Amino acid sequence: MVVTALSVTGQVNAQGLWRTLGRVDSLLSERYQHGNIDTTYITRPQTKWTVMGRLNVSGAALETEGVDTGTPFHSRMYADYKSTLSVGLRYLGVSLFLSLNPAKMMGDYKDFELNLCSYGNRWGFEFIYQNAQNFTGWYEDDQTPRVDLPSDVLSLKSLNVNAYYAFNNRRFSYPAAFSQSYIQRRSAGSFLLGISGQGQKAETNATQQSVLKVTNIGLGAGYGYNWVPGRNWLLHLSVLPTLIVYSHTSLRVNDNRIPLDYHFPEVIITGRGAIVRQFGRFFVAATMVYNYSNIGDRDQLAVYNAKWRARLSVGYRF
Repeated sequence: MVVTALSVTGQVNAQGLWRTLGRVDSLLSERYQHGNIDTTYITRPQTKWTVMGRLNVSGAALETEGVDTGTPFHSRMYADYKSTLSVGLRYLGVSLFLSLNPAKMMGDYKDFELNLCSYGNRWGFEFIYQNAQNFTGWYEDDQTPRVDLPSDVLSLKSLNVNAYYAFNNRRFSYPAAFSQSYIQRRSAGSFLLGISGQGQKAETNATQQSVLKVTNIGLGAGYGYNWVPGRNWLLHLSVLPTLIVYSHTSLRVNDNRIPLDYHFPEVIITGRGAIVRQFGRFFVAATMVYNYSNIGDRDQLAVYNAKWRARLSVGYRF
Protein backbone atom coordinates (compact mmCIF):
# COMPACT_ATOMS: atom_id res chain seq x y z
CA MET A 1 0.00 0.00 0.00
CA VAL A 2 2.83 2.38 0.84
CA VAL A 3 4.59 1.59 -2.44
CA THR A 4 1.37 2.18 -4.39
CA ALA A 5 0.77 5.52 -2.63
CA LEU A 6 4.34 6.67 -3.39
CA SER A 7 3.91 5.66 -7.04
CA VAL A 8 0.66 7.58 -7.40
CA THR A 9 2.15 10.63 -5.65
CA GLY A 10 5.17 10.52 -7.96
CA GLN A 11 2.93 10.36 -11.04
CA VAL A 12 0.86 13.32 -9.81
CA ASN A 13 3.98 15.36 -9.05
CA ALA A 14 5.45 14.53 -12.46
CA GLN A 15 2.20 15.53 -14.18
CA GLY A 16 2.15 18.80 -12.22
CA LEU A 17 5.75 19.51 -13.19
CA TRP A 18 5.04 18.87 -16.87
CA ARG A 19 1.96 21.12 -16.75
CA THR A 20 4.07 23.88 -15.14
CA LEU A 21 6.79 23.49 -17.75
CA GLY A 22 4.12 23.57 -20.46
CA ARG A 23 2.70 26.84 -19.13
CA VAL A 24 6.21 28.36 -18.93
CA ASP A 25 6.88 27.23 -22.51
CA SER A 26 3.59 28.79 -23.68
CA LEU A 27 4.34 32.10 -21.95
CA LEU A 28 7.89 32.25 -23.33
CA SER A 29 6.68 31.30 -26.81
CA GLU A 30 4.00 34.01 -26.75
CA ARG A 31 6.52 36.62 -25.62
CA TYR A 32 9.12 35.33 -28.09
CA GLN A 33 7.00 35.31 -31.23
CA HIS A 34 4.59 38.21 -30.67
CA GLY A 35 6.73 41.22 -29.82
CA ASN A 36 5.92 44.72 -31.03
CA ILE A 37 7.92 44.49 -34.27
CA ASP A 38 7.32 45.02 -37.98
CA THR A 39 7.84 41.51 -39.34
CA THR A 40 8.47 42.90 -42.82
CA TYR A 41 11.82 44.12 -41.45
CA ILE A 42 12.71 41.87 -38.50
CA THR A 43 11.53 38.45 -37.33
CA ARG A 44 12.29 35.88 -34.70
CA PRO A 45 13.88 32.56 -35.71
CA GLN A 46 11.18 29.93 -36.12
CA THR A 47 13.04 27.45 -33.91
CA LYS A 48 13.12 27.48 -30.10
CA TRP A 49 16.68 26.31 -29.40
CA THR A 50 20.09 27.69 -30.42
CA VAL A 51 23.48 26.21 -29.58
CA MET A 52 26.48 28.54 -29.97
CA GLY A 53 30.25 28.61 -29.70
CA ARG A 54 32.18 31.88 -29.32
CA LEU A 55 35.74 33.16 -29.47
CA ASN A 56 36.18 36.49 -27.65
CA VAL A 57 39.27 38.70 -27.87
CA SER A 58 39.62 42.01 -26.01
CA GLY A 59 42.26 44.67 -25.46
CA ALA A 60 42.84 48.08 -23.91
CA ALA A 61 45.15 51.08 -24.37
CA LEU A 62 45.94 54.13 -22.24
CA GLU A 63 47.62 57.22 -23.66
CA THR A 64 48.70 60.39 -21.84
CA GLU A 65 49.96 63.79 -22.99
CA GLY A 66 50.90 66.79 -20.91
CA VAL A 67 53.52 69.12 -19.53
CA ASP A 68 55.69 68.30 -16.51
CA THR A 69 57.71 71.24 -15.05
CA GLY A 70 57.66 72.94 -18.45
CA THR A 71 58.60 69.83 -20.45
CA PRO A 72 56.01 68.23 -22.77
CA PHE A 73 55.70 64.44 -22.46
CA HIS A 74 53.83 61.62 -24.17
CA SER A 75 53.21 57.99 -23.17
CA ARG A 76 51.26 55.05 -24.52
CA MET A 77 50.50 51.74 -22.78
CA TYR A 78 48.82 48.56 -24.06
CA ALA A 79 47.29 45.68 -22.11
CA ASP A 80 47.87 42.09 -23.15
CA TYR A 81 45.08 40.65 -25.27
CA LYS A 82 42.54 38.54 -23.45
CA SER A 83 41.04 35.52 -25.26
CA THR A 84 38.18 33.34 -24.06
CA LEU A 85 36.25 30.42 -25.50
CA SER A 86 32.60 29.92 -24.62
CA VAL A 87 29.75 27.56 -25.42
CA GLY A 88 26.12 28.31 -24.77
CA LEU A 89 22.54 27.27 -25.20
CA ARG A 90 19.58 29.58 -25.82
CA TYR A 91 15.91 28.67 -25.39
CA LEU A 92 13.32 31.17 -26.61
CA GLY A 93 15.63 34.11 -25.94
CA VAL A 94 16.90 32.89 -22.55
CA SER A 95 20.64 32.10 -22.75
CA LEU A 96 23.21 30.30 -20.63
CA PHE A 97 26.92 30.43 -21.52
CA LEU A 98 30.07 28.88 -20.05
CA SER A 99 33.37 30.69 -20.76
CA LEU A 100 36.98 29.55 -20.34
CA ASN A 101 40.23 31.49 -20.63
CA PRO A 102 42.98 29.00 -21.67
CA ALA A 103 45.83 31.43 -20.88
CA LYS A 104 44.44 32.09 -17.38
CA MET A 105 44.02 28.37 -16.74
CA MET A 106 47.71 27.84 -17.60
CA GLY A 107 48.77 30.77 -15.40
CA ASP A 108 49.91 32.98 -18.29
CA TYR A 109 47.22 35.65 -17.79
CA LYS A 110 46.89 37.31 -14.39
CA ASP A 111 44.31 40.01 -15.07
CA PHE A 112 40.56 39.93 -14.49
CA GLU A 113 37.83 41.11 -16.84
CA LEU A 114 34.03 40.87 -16.65
CA ASN A 115 31.67 41.61 -19.55
CA LEU A 116 27.88 41.69 -19.14
CA CYS A 117 25.87 42.60 -22.24
CA SER A 118 22.17 42.77 -23.00
CA TYR A 119 20.97 43.76 -26.47
CA GLY A 120 17.30 44.50 -27.09
CA ASN A 121 15.44 46.12 -29.95
CA ARG A 122 14.33 49.06 -27.80
CA TRP A 123 17.22 49.35 -25.35
CA GLY A 124 20.37 47.57 -24.22
CA PHE A 125 23.57 47.97 -22.25
CA GLU A 126 27.19 46.83 -21.89
CA PHE A 127 28.90 46.52 -18.50
CA ILE A 128 32.69 46.07 -18.69
CA TYR A 129 34.99 45.79 -15.67
CA GLN A 130 38.74 45.33 -16.00
CA ASN A 131 41.53 44.90 -13.45
CA ALA A 132 44.76 44.88 -15.45
CA GLN A 133 48.39 44.94 -14.39
CA ASN A 134 50.02 43.77 -17.60
CA PHE A 135 50.35 47.07 -19.47
CA THR A 136 53.53 47.61 -21.48
CA GLY A 137 54.47 50.59 -23.65
CA TRP A 138 56.73 53.62 -23.85
CA TYR A 139 57.34 57.14 -22.53
CA GLU A 140 59.09 60.12 -24.09
CA ASP A 141 59.53 63.84 -23.54
CA ASP A 142 61.43 66.71 -25.19
CA GLN A 143 64.55 66.13 -23.11
CA THR A 144 64.92 62.33 -23.16
CA PRO A 145 64.55 59.72 -25.91
CA ARG A 146 61.76 57.16 -25.92
CA VAL A 147 61.93 54.72 -23.00
CA ASP A 148 60.26 51.31 -22.99
CA LEU A 149 58.04 50.68 -19.96
CA PRO A 150 57.81 47.17 -18.47
CA SER A 151 54.62 45.46 -17.31
CA ASP A 152 55.02 46.32 -13.62
CA VAL A 153 54.81 50.11 -14.10
CA LEU A 154 51.03 50.57 -14.51
CA SER A 155 48.01 48.95 -12.87
CA LEU A 156 44.52 49.91 -13.98
CA LYS A 157 41.04 49.28 -12.62
CA SER A 158 38.29 50.50 -14.92
CA LEU A 159 34.52 50.26 -15.24
CA ASN A 160 32.64 51.19 -18.42
CA VAL A 161 28.85 51.17 -18.73
CA ASN A 162 27.13 52.07 -22.01
CA ALA A 163 23.37 52.04 -22.59
CA TYR A 164 21.32 52.89 -25.68
CA TYR A 165 17.72 53.54 -26.66
CA ALA A 166 16.71 52.91 -30.29
CA PHE A 167 13.77 54.93 -31.61
CA ASN A 168 13.02 52.78 -34.67
CA ASN A 169 12.94 49.59 -32.62
CA ARG A 170 10.09 47.98 -34.58
CA ARG A 171 12.24 47.85 -37.74
CA PHE A 172 15.83 48.14 -36.56
CA SER A 173 17.28 45.32 -34.43
CA TYR A 174 20.49 45.48 -32.40
CA PRO A 175 20.15 41.83 -31.28
CA ALA A 176 19.97 40.71 -34.91
CA ALA A 177 23.56 41.92 -35.21
CA PHE A 178 24.98 41.16 -31.75
CA SER A 179 23.12 38.23 -30.20
CA GLN A 180 21.47 36.72 -33.31
CA SER A 181 18.19 36.28 -31.41
CA TYR A 182 16.41 38.19 -34.21
CA ILE A 183 16.79 38.15 -37.98
CA GLN A 184 16.96 41.42 -39.93
CA ARG A 185 15.10 40.83 -43.21
CA ARG A 186 15.26 44.33 -44.74
CA SER A 187 17.65 47.24 -44.27
CA ALA A 188 16.73 49.78 -41.59
CA GLY A 189 18.37 52.36 -39.36
CA SER A 190 17.56 54.23 -36.19
CA PHE A 191 18.53 57.32 -34.24
CA LEU A 192 19.89 56.43 -30.82
CA LEU A 193 20.02 58.02 -27.40
CA GLY A 194 22.84 56.99 -25.11
CA ILE A 195 24.24 57.32 -21.62
CA SER A 196 27.79 56.35 -20.71
CA GLY A 197 29.55 55.98 -17.39
CA GLN A 198 33.24 55.53 -16.69
CA GLY A 199 35.16 54.95 -13.49
CA GLN A 200 38.89 54.46 -13.43
CA LYS A 201 41.83 54.21 -11.07
CA ALA A 202 45.31 54.15 -12.58
CA GLU A 203 48.45 53.74 -10.46
CA THR A 204 52.02 54.08 -11.70
CA ASN A 205 55.20 53.10 -9.92
CA ALA A 206 58.11 54.40 -11.95
CA THR A 207 60.47 57.28 -11.02
CA GLN A 208 57.53 58.70 -9.08
CA GLN A 209 54.32 57.25 -7.71
CA SER A 210 51.08 58.64 -9.06
CA VAL A 211 47.40 57.79 -8.69
CA LEU A 212 44.79 59.01 -11.19
CA LYS A 213 41.08 58.67 -10.35
CA VAL A 214 38.38 59.38 -12.90
CA THR A 215 34.57 59.41 -12.72
CA ASN A 216 32.64 60.48 -15.83
CA ILE A 217 29.02 60.44 -16.98
CA GLY A 218 28.10 61.27 -20.57
CA LEU A 219 24.86 61.88 -22.47
CA GLY A 220 24.50 61.89 -26.23
CA ALA A 221 22.87 60.72 -29.43
CA GLY A 222 23.97 58.73 -32.45
CA TYR A 223 22.81 56.54 -35.30
CA GLY A 224 22.85 52.85 -36.17
CA TYR A 225 22.15 51.07 -39.44
CA ASN A 226 21.50 47.43 -40.35
CA TRP A 227 22.21 46.85 -44.04
CA VAL A 228 20.88 43.70 -45.69
CA PRO A 229 22.77 43.61 -49.02
CA GLY A 230 21.37 40.21 -49.98
CA ARG A 231 19.54 37.19 -48.67
CA ASN A 232 21.06 35.81 -45.44
CA TRP A 233 23.52 38.70 -45.02
CA LEU A 234 23.59 41.49 -42.43
CA LEU A 235 26.11 44.31 -41.95
CA HIS A 236 25.79 46.61 -38.94
CA LEU A 237 27.49 49.89 -38.08
CA SER A 238 26.63 52.36 -35.33
CA VAL A 239 28.30 55.27 -33.56
CA LEU A 240 27.04 56.72 -30.28
CA PRO A 241 29.06 59.70 -28.97
CA THR A 242 28.20 61.08 -25.53
CA LEU A 243 29.35 64.41 -24.15
CA ILE A 244 30.66 64.23 -20.59
CA VAL A 245 28.28 66.24 -18.42
CA TYR A 246 29.73 65.20 -15.06
CA SER A 247 33.43 64.78 -14.42
CA HIS A 248 35.38 64.28 -11.22
CA THR A 249 39.11 63.75 -11.73
CA SER A 250 42.01 63.80 -9.29
CA LEU A 251 45.75 63.22 -9.65
CA ARG A 252 48.19 62.60 -6.83
CA VAL A 253 51.93 62.49 -7.53
CA ASN A 254 53.91 61.24 -4.55
CA ASP A 255 52.40 63.35 -1.74
CA ASN A 256 51.27 66.22 -3.98
CA ARG A 257 47.68 66.53 -5.19
CA ILE A 258 47.42 68.15 -8.63
CA PRO A 259 43.98 69.55 -9.58
CA LEU A 260 42.74 68.68 -13.07
CA ASP A 261 40.13 70.95 -14.60
CA TYR A 262 37.43 69.97 -17.09
CA HIS A 263 38.45 70.80 -20.67
CA PHE A 264 35.72 71.01 -23.33
CA PRO A 265 35.00 68.84 -25.23
CA GLU A 266 35.41 65.66 -23.23
CA VAL A 267 33.58 62.70 -24.75
CA ILE A 268 32.92 58.98 -24.48
CA ILE A 269 32.35 57.36 -27.88
CA THR A 270 30.95 53.87 -28.44
CA GLY A 271 31.27 52.33 -31.89
CA ARG A 272 29.80 48.97 -32.87
CA GLY A 273 30.12 46.85 -36.00
CA ALA A 274 28.95 43.39 -37.07
CA ILE A 275 28.80 41.00 -40.03
CA VAL A 276 26.31 38.11 -39.92
CA ARG A 277 25.92 35.31 -42.49
CA GLN A 278 23.26 32.61 -42.32
CA PHE A 279 23.44 29.16 -43.95
CA GLY A 280 20.02 27.68 -43.39
CA ARG A 281 19.90 26.95 -39.65
CA PHE A 282 23.63 27.65 -39.25
CA PHE A 283 24.99 31.17 -38.81
CA VAL A 284 28.37 32.85 -38.41
CA ALA A 285 28.78 36.32 -36.87
CA ALA A 286 31.76 38.63 -36.34
CA THR A 287 31.17 41.61 -34.04
CA MET A 288 33.21 44.38 -32.43
CA VAL A 289 32.51 47.00 -29.75
CA TYR A 290 34.96 49.91 -29.35
CA ASN A 291 34.96 52.47 -26.52
CA TYR A 292 37.03 55.65 -26.56
CA SER A 293 37.22 58.55 -24.10
CA ASN A 294 39.32 61.66 -23.58
CA ILE A 295 39.68 63.84 -20.50
CA GLY A 296 41.93 66.70 -19.47
CA ASP A 297 44.05 69.30 -21.21
CA ARG A 298 47.32 68.69 -23.10
CA ASP A 299 48.75 71.85 -21.52
CA GLN A 300 48.55 70.03 -18.18
CA LEU A 301 47.50 66.37 -18.49
CA ALA A 302 45.26 64.68 -21.07
CA VAL A 303 44.26 61.02 -20.80
CA TYR A 304 42.90 58.94 -23.69
CA ASN A 305 41.33 55.53 -23.05
CA ALA A 306 40.51 52.84 -25.60
CA LYS A 307 38.77 49.54 -24.85
CA TRP A 308 37.64 47.02 -27.48
CA ARG A 309 36.13 43.57 -27.73
CA ALA A 310 35.88 41.37 -30.85
CA ARG A 311 33.77 38.23 -31.04
CA LEU A 312 33.41 35.39 -33.53
CA SER A 313 30.24 33.32 -33.06
CA VAL A 314 29.08 30.11 -34.72
CA GLY A 315 25.59 28.81 -34.04
CA TYR A 316 22.92 26.31 -35.02
CA ARG A 317 19.16 26.75 -34.51
CA PHE A 318 16.89 23.76 -33.97
